[in-house]
Amino acid sequence: MADPQEVLAKRVQSAIGAAFGPEHAETDPVIRPSQFADYQANAALALAKRLGRKPREAAAEIVERLDVGDVCREVEISGPGFINLTLRDDWIAAQAQALLSDARLGVPVQERQNIPIDYSAPNVAKEMHVGHLRTTVVGDALARTLEFLGHNVVRQNHIGDWGTPFGMLIEHLLDVGEDSEEAAHLKTDPNTFYQAAREKFDSDEEFSARARKRVVSLQAGDPETLRIWQGLIDLSKAYFNRVYSALGVTLGDADLAGESMYNDMLEEVCRELEEKGLAVTSEGALCVFLDGFTGREGKPVPLIVRKSDGGYGYATTDLATIRYRAAELKADRVLYVVGAPQNLHFRMVWEAARLAGWIPDGVEPVHVQIGNVLGSDGKILRTRSGKPIRLMELLDEAVQRAGAVVEENRPDLDAGTRAGIARQVGIGAVKYADLSVSHDTEYVFDFDRMLALTGNTGPYLQYAQARLRSIFRKGGADPANPAGTIAIGEPAERELALALLGFGPTVALVGDDLAPHRLCGYLFDLAQALTAFYEHCPVLSADTPELRDSRLALCAAALRILVQGLDLLGVEAPEQM
Repeated sequence: MADPQEVLAKRVQSAIGAAFGPEHAETDPVIRPSQFADYQANAALALAKRLGRKPREAAAEIVERLDVGDVCREVEISGPGFINLTLRDDWIAAQAQALLSDARLGVPVQERQNIPIDYSAPNVAKEMHVGHLRTTVVGDALARTLEFLGHNVVRQNHIGDWGTPFGMLIEHLLDVGEDSEEAAHLKTDPNTFYQAAREKFDSDEEFSARARKRVVSLQAGDPETLRIWQGLIDLSKAYFNRVYSALGVTLGDADLAGESMYNDMLEEVCRELEEKGLAVTSEGALCVFLDGFTGREGKPVPLIVRKSDGGYGYATTDLATIRYRAAELKADRVLYVVGAPQNLHFRMVWEAARLAGWIPDGVEPVHVQIGNVLGSDGKILRTRSGKPIRLMELLDEAVQRAGAVVEENRPDLDAGTRAGIARQVGIGAVKYADLSVSHDTEYVFDFDRMLALTGNTGPYLQYAQARLRSIFRKGGADPANPAGTIAIGEPAERELALALLGFGPTVALVGDDLAPHRLCGYLFDLAQALTAFYEHCPVLSADTPELRDSRLALCAAALRILVQGLDLLGVEAPEQM
């Protein structure tokens, strides 16, 4: 199938070249959707200024040479020089029909890039909280979408699995026993284990001395200490995987690329920076001072790569990380799906890495900035006691609330089926609410709004595709093999078919702009077009068998796009609701 905007852009561009010469043949035709037609070409206004002509005259010359008779039923000049383009109904129908035989549903295969994506990044021996929700959900939607567009995505779960706290955690694990009930908390309730270790560290001098000594052993590579440390990691992995399974994200053990992975590279990073004259000692610490990064009173802000006590910090690890991803993973783009407050840190790290030659031309690191999740009071979402809300508790409550809705709406279903739908709807509602707003903005977490069956919500879209499935069940038809040929006779049929053609361009835009909310907006508009279609165009009770089959074919294309679109977002599509 063809993207209408792309087809029209090429035709208008060709007409511009024919009208004004080859030197103007690459002019942007500026094709935009229009409220007065399907699309509008706005190139004549800018062209006229360059040519010293009146815009309407320039538009007339373009139209005179415009060959779109097979695509458009109407071409007219309006206003100061806009060219309005209205598509032919039979052309729209043919493109919609082509979707049914296209496994990619009009989504292009882009030129392949290697794209590591750094997302989720929880800490070992700590429970994931609501702050991890957005980076995990947004990162996973981007990974799914970029893979579908043909890119090689390398998931990088940069977990916190190294550093000072691990001396404390290892000693506590030894005290309680590696096979003890307390140790099992790392799988189910990591905060309990961590808090017990922290309390002992703060109150018991003998324990804290042991913990500090253990950190030295860990960093020195002591085999027994590393074995116990690995046990901590393994117990935490079981917990991470439980959360990822509940969320339905594509992260697994093979995607773990934590801080510990870069430990052996940190000394070399510092040495290279010193050899290249980029790092200098300041007040005992090894620092990089970068042009353009200043603090109060214009004083330069240091990027500290080795502390005065000889230890390394996040900057050192992140320098090693980008160096590894560019050199070893051969990255074209590196996406960091991380909270917005880290932007200055990343800009400084990447600038230092560029100066060191670790980010070659053509390699683009991108901070996909993540905004906060807010409570109804407009502040960062927390418990009443001020602590971060545990992610599993949040997900469990979402499923529980969805279960109450499903039980009320579908008492005819057995308990097992209702429970399955409740899980799909509850988790889908939380994920979609997050994805439907721009990732760099804040949003208010509101279960009632998330679970609503109206508005731009996950359940609304899940219901839209479930209703389509229901139509096929009632009609005894197979949505995988629709028999009809799509024909357009009603305005609502035309609007639905035209909406279907927007899927491929939208998915491409999501990959280019790293903006999953654009896909959410598209799917919501498609679901609304379906509602108008049902209102004006009976499907199973259509006037003729041909019309029934045509409308079933339209429904089949809509169902495939809704299911595929939700899958790219990581939202499941229930068979019934």
